[in-house]
Formats: sequence, structure tokens, C-alpha cells
Amino acid sequence: MADTVQIIDVSPRDGLQNEPVLLATEDKVELIRRLVAAGITKVETTSFVHPRLVPAMADAEAVMAALEEVPGVSYIGLALNERGVERAIAAGCDEVNCVVVASEGFGHHNQGMTPEESVDTWHRVASRAHEANVVPSVVISVSFGCPFDGEVPTGRVAELAAAAAEARPARLALADTIGVATPADVHERISAVRDAVGDGVELAVHFHNTRNTGIANAYAAWEEGVRVFDASLGGVGGCPFAPDATGNIPTEDLVYMFTRMGVTTDVDLERLAEASRWLEARLGHPVPGLYAKAGPFPP
Repeated sequence: MADTVQIIDVSPRDGLQNEPVLLATEDKVELIRRLVAAGITKVETTSFVHPRLVPAMADAEAVMAALEEVPGVSYIGLALNERGVERAIAAGCDEVNCVVVASEGFGHHNQGMTPEESVDTWHRVASRAHEANVVPSVVISVSFGCPFDGEVPTGRVAELAAAAAEARPARLALADTIGVATPADVHERISAVRDAVGDGVELAVHFHNTRNTGIANAYAAWEEGVRVFDASLGGVGGCPFAPDATGNIPTEDLVYMFTRMGVTTDVDLERLAEASRWLEARLGHPVPGLYAKAGPFPP
């Protein structure tokens, strides 16, 4: 089965932002270095948000300043507004990722804006990133369901995706922010979004594993032709603004699945497992990922 996928590890940002343990800056940098050493070439390193709202990301500039440039590796910063993108550019991010929100309720709690306002903000962020020769990408949060409003219509997600695509993102991701999606939902929404945006925009997925469907959803996305996947080392993380939302699918578990399928990831699975065990020790509690505990097969 000749195929290649790209894994974007979001553990330094999405993984750590909701952890009760605040890692030191040097530990965050070491985490990123270990991911890169394992072969991860895109890492979401931090978010440029107000430290009062997300204290775990208060050292965004310090993390970026401590990272060495590695050929072929992109460091991604999350920015929710114009102030955030300016900080990300100044800090030296290779890529800036922005969020379009798919529901009124989550927009109010997470960004203080409506879905339409979040699209307008994304357009301004993308324009500034293009001017600065920084790669802009966008994620549509709560694409599969909202903790406040409930069901999010597929047509609404497709409509927002089409509007977001007008700003020429390098990548557009659908996020299951609270982990409610099933493979049937994934097939339906990816198909609808692809019809809405055309072939000129690369689609990606960002699955949380709150109800243990994340890996199955990733496989469904792969069946739909998606080849870029967000994941979090150890499966750590969650959204501070989404009640009871757990972390993303574990990077090492996802890489194991694809590797056993004969799909190329260009990631060293054993180095990834070692990094997961290292992170678990730093956090001081077990992480959800399973591959690092079970080990390789065949042994």
C-alpha cells in the first residue's frame, strides 16, 4: 500500500495548554526537540494568546527564542487575532495557525466573536501572514459538534470552509474539538467541505479522543483522501474552553496504525515512544497513549 501521510504534533500547544502541571520553558523546548529528532517536521509549538486566559502559554516568545532552526522543520504558532499574528511573526514562527469557529456558543466562550467575525479575523490574520512570508493555515473548531449549542450542521461547516478558503490557507483543518465525531460524520463532512472549497486547498483533521473514536475517525479521514493529521504526543491535552474535552489522538498510536497499514509517516516510532515516556515523567501522571506502554509488534 504505497502512501504517505504527514503528522503534525500539537502537544507543545494543544497538549500542554490544559495540563494542571505547568512545564518549564526548557522542558517545552526539550519536548519539541525530541519530536523533531523522531522525525516530526511540523510542530505546533505554542499559542500567542493572553497569558491570563491560557497561563500555560505565557512563555510563547521564550520558547520560540530557544528553538534552533532545523532544515525542513516548521514551527507553528497559534494566533486568534491580529495581535497574536504580529507576535507570532516577531517570534520567528514559520507558520501561523488561526481558528474559525463553527458555532455561536463556542465562539462566544472561546474567542468572544461570532462565526462570521472569526472568518473576518482569519482573513486579516492570513493577509498579514502572507505579507510577512509566513505560511497561514486555518482550523474550523467544533466542526462536528459544540458543547454549548449541540449539533453543528454539515452545511454550516462547508459554508464557513468556503469563506475561509478565500484567504488562501496552505491548509484547512476540521477539528472535532470535543470528541463527538464518528467515522460516518467524518466521511460526510470531509466530502461536503471538499465540494465547497475545491481541490486547491489541502484538507487536514484534528481529532480529540473524548469518546474513544479518534483513531477510527482518523482512518475514515484517510479513506476520504486526507493526508495531514494533527496528533498530540501521549494523547495529552484538551481545550480550556470545552468542558470535559480530552486531548488529541496520541501521535505514537496514530503512527503505529499507519505503519502497520504500510503507510509511510517518516517518523521513528521508537523515538516517539521514548519521548512519550519522557513527557509522562515530566507531567507526573499517566498519559492516555497506549503504544509507548505496549511496545512494538513484532517484539
